[in-house]
Amino acid sequence: MSDLLELRGIHKRFGAVAALTGANFSIAPGERHALLGENGAGKTTLMHVAYGLVRPDAGTIYLRGAPVTLRSPRDARRLGLGMVHQHFTSVPALSVAENIALAAGWGVRPRALRRRVADVMGRVGLELHPDHRAGDLSVALQQRLEILKALASEADVLLLDEPTAVLAPSEVAGLFGVIDRFATTGGAVVLITHKLREALAATDRVTVLRTGRVTFAGPTAGETAESLAEYMIGRPAESAARSVSVPPRPEPVLTMRGVSVPPDRGQGTGLVDGALTVAAGEIVGIAAVEGNGQRELLRAAAGLLLPSRGTVDRVGAASLVPEDRVSEGIVPAMSLAENVVLGQGRSGSWVRGRLGLVDWRAAERYTAKLVKTFSIMAAGSMAPAGTLSGGNQQKLILARALESNPSLLVAENPTRGLDFRATAFVHERLRGAATAGAGVLFYSSDLDEVLGLSTRVVVVAGGRTIPVGPPLDRLRVGALMVGGTS
Repeated sequence: MSDLLELRGIHKRFGAVAALTGANFSIAPGERHALLGENGAGKTTLMHVAYGLVRPDAGTIYLRGAPVTLRSPRDARRLGLGMVHQHFTSVPALSVAENIALAAGWGVRPRALRRRVADVMGRVGLELHPDHRAGDLSVALQQRLEILKALASEADVLLLDEPTAVLAPSEVAGLFGVIDRFATTGGAVVLITHKLREALAATDRVTVLRTGRVTFAGPTAGETAESLAEYMIGRPAESAARSVSVPPRPEPVLTMRGVSVPPDRGQGTGLVDGALTVAAGEIVGIAAVEGNGQRELLRAAAGLLLPSRGTVDRVGAASLVPEDRVSEGIVPAMSLAENVVLGQGRSGSWVRGRLGLVDWRAAERYTAKLVKTFSIMAAGSMAPAGTLSGGNQQKLILARALESNPSLLVAENPTRGLDFRATAFVHERLRGAATAGAGVLFYSSDLDEVLGLSTRVVVVAGGRTIPVGPPLDRLRVGALMVGGTS
């Protein structure tokens, strides 16, 4: 059977950086194909070439055996390719239905559009309210919208860039069911992921990139997480998640009693009568399905949302590592130093006088120290933050939060979209913060990460907090996330 899509001998440079060097990739009808590699290995660039977003310097793209030139994503969609991007492309001011129509090229007559959108949602098994504004959706619901947009365009080949990064286990299972059904009809699916367990469980073949070159291409069967990791980094990799052995100290740095918070952005259930304590030196993990109140809990804990009822008592300052690093964590067009100054506000050591004037030389020196200490790969403290890879952007946000010496560190999906080396770095920094005496409160959509990193786990379901005692069994915690009863 001939391939639906083939990329042969693809080269691409961005200035002095060689993103792709003779990379090959192919996928056949009915195939589920994992594309793996560390951050910066070239995965997304290769799929952007396939989708017409990036023009290769050399090499050829074949669709159904014929060479094609893709000048834009419009060409790619016309030829049957759809892509779900890691960073969202919906128009915030438009509704869910209007964004789907825009992506699929449909008309926008309300009654007909509602029928078509309902048909896509029913076929795919992903539900959203068609009239909600995209800009009001949570991160996980925005991801769901991106998937719906790609599937609505009647694509033969789906390119999925980290589609499960913010989905709960039950939602991941639902997405893989969609992928399986799509493949059984002859469609081809490329899954870019950092989650090796997903690649092994959900795909037929795998291609691994390292520094722009293919280091392995073959059937997924017979491979292990260890072998795939070795193809990715060139040596055996240590596990990114190890249990925390630091015993909690008795002093609470956060106490929440009877806290209710209305739904943020008008989505989900909000928080209802939430109760939580975090002690200095412990890591409390939040396990939840998106939209069940965990966002409101974390942001109330950090002081960004005010409760409508109940009390939130903090000892010392709190720092937040937000869920979406691009829209909430940094301003991409601003320099690293400017982002550090914005993030720390008037508490920064570079603030001078009552007027709060900024000593930019001091801020640049401080940022340069962070870049060195946290091994951030950047051209310097004045480089635009948007030029950093996702992993290095996350390092910058985490460095900014930790260096303010908070008593409470709150982290929302802190390893979203990161490879396991960057994930291990974030985990070590969170453990280090706890060891130094901070209380750490974090949420991850990856349940295994919550179980592997936490000293204690609290489930948030239906807006209510449910403490989970030992043993921390994955199936038991997963059932609480869905059922909401202890």
